[in-house]
Amino acid sequence: MSKLTGAEIVVECLKEQGVDTVFGFPGGAILNIYDALYQHQDEITHILTSHEQGASHAADGYARATGKVGVCMATSGPGATNLVTGIATAYMDSVPMVAITCNVTNSLLGKDSFQEIDITGVTMPITKYNFIVKDVKRLATVIRRAFTIAQTGRPGPVLVDITKDVTAAACEYEKEVPEEIVRQSDTIREEDMERAVEMIRKSRKPFIFVGGGAVLSNASDELRAFAHKIQAPVADSLMGKGAFDGCDELYTGMVGMHGTKTSNFGITEADLLIVVGARFSDRVTGNASKFARNAKILQLDIDPAEINKNIKVDASVIGDVKVILRKLNARLDPINHDEWIAHIERMKDMYPLRYDKNTLTGPFIVQTINEVTQGDAVIVTEVGQHQMWAAQYYNHRQPRTFLTSGGLGTMGYGLGAAIGAKMGCRDKTVINIAGDGCFRMNMNEIATATRYNIPVVEVIVNNHVLGMVRQWQTLFYGKRYSQTILNDGVDFIKVAEAMGAKAYRVTQKEELEPTLREAISLNVPVVIDCQISCDEKVFPMVSPGAPIADAFDDTDLKIN
Repeated sequence: MSKLTGAEIVVECLKEQGVDTVFGFPGGAILNIYDALYQHQDEITHILTSHEQGASHAADGYARATGKVGVCMATSGPGATNLVTGIATAYMDSVPMVAITCNVTNSLLGKDSFQEIDITGVTMPITKYNFIVKDVKRLATVIRRAFTIAQTGRPGPVLVDITKDVTAAACEYEKEVPEEIVRQSDTIREEDMERAVEMIRKSRKPFIFVGGGAVLSNASDELRAFAHKIQAPVADSLMGKGAFDGCDELYTGMVGMHGTKTSNFGITEADLLIVVGARFSDRVTGNASKFARNAKILQLDIDPAEINKNIKVDASVIGDVKVILRKLNARLDPINHDEWIAHIERMKDMYPLRYDKNTLTGPFIVQTINEVTQGDAVIVTEVGQHQMWAAQYYNHRQPRTFLTSGGLGTMGYGLGAAIGAKMGCRDKTVINIAGDGCFRMNMNEIATATRYNIPVVEVIVNNHVLGMVRQWQTLFYGKRYSQTILNDGVDFIKVAEAMGAKAYRVTQKEELEPTLREAISLNVPVVIDCQISCDEKVFPMVSPGAPIADAFDDTDLKIN
């Protein structure tokens, strides 16, 4: 047992937890911790982002891509509040993160001191748990608990705020082995399992809907075995991408507002909907009263709070979905649904995703990225039309290879997240697909990528407007384009080059593939500015408040 300062205890606890990378930005209140990090820079890599929000998104991207806990740091006051959007993003998508902030000394708390903020009060609604540490003797225990809480059950972000005097004070420290994280299975009740098996055996038209919980629980193998054993088509949410192989014959595409017609119509016709780790977001269900109206609903989820929250279900099993699926697979014999699958296949033929292949478009950009990377890249997105195209047209075949802000819909998420993903997966190609509106929000993180030569590729789908908002204005607001036109003098090529990145502009479809191949081969930060029409739209689409069975595309609009 040795005597260490609070700052040194923080670093030792991070090492205990196997943390190899931290993202953050220093300041006065957290200086002691940064001084301790300096002494351990050969063991923990610190990435200085351009903004604290970038640090929180980078920690999030690192966590999503690796399955480990992401760690970010910031100083008191504005440093801490700049983490808030990233913490909320992680909270909405159940991402394990530990955010460490420092505050003014104990004697200055509650006195409106310089750069003082009650960050635990601010983040209470958007963290799984948070702490303020005012006694150095509690520090190690709190940090260990933070990592355990972030990973246990349904993952999520935890914030630890530490007063500056605690980081300077000393106390005894003894190294501990991290607590083992056990999969949640004690909530899986026998009667619930029996009911689930009975419903599956009786079904003639089962449909599986997969959400982010299947990714978080690493349940891909069990999910694939389950789907093929009961011969059921599979659709996913935005967060569920990659949990089920996007090239599998049973896969039907995304469900919801911009889901495929096959998924939306298939779920509407199904007699049993098996929901694996999804929370029935309003963007998935559309009109909730008419969602899966012909089906009994069986929900498998780790969080009991999600049962009957948005959609009333007929049965549920609570627990880790990997464990639940494993148990279901052991109890079920293969079931034949050839007629149902044949019907789904006919719908796939009738309602394919389609776009204009004669010019440079968002879907063409995504399909070209898919072909160049052979579906073997970590794809990160911002939020908007490009995000939906990335979900629709890239073949997401593995979990943890599609990183996007689903619940909060955070513009500015992608570039920081891509940096974090690349730090966690050095051997993978990492591409952030962005809109020009989103790039404006986080372009400063290009400087972070170039500072450390983190070779991420930033593909900007540049339509010179806020594309998704403009799409709504076109369809539902009489083409009144209030504050959505971005046609100004900003040159993204010059901006990128000024921050030290390699940059290309693509205006013709023939230019894209060779540019992408060169960008990936360079192994440096690259920005590719792809110019597309401002009037491109994401189809299919479900109007707000309408049932998903009312999905329409451009051909339907021409008919009507």
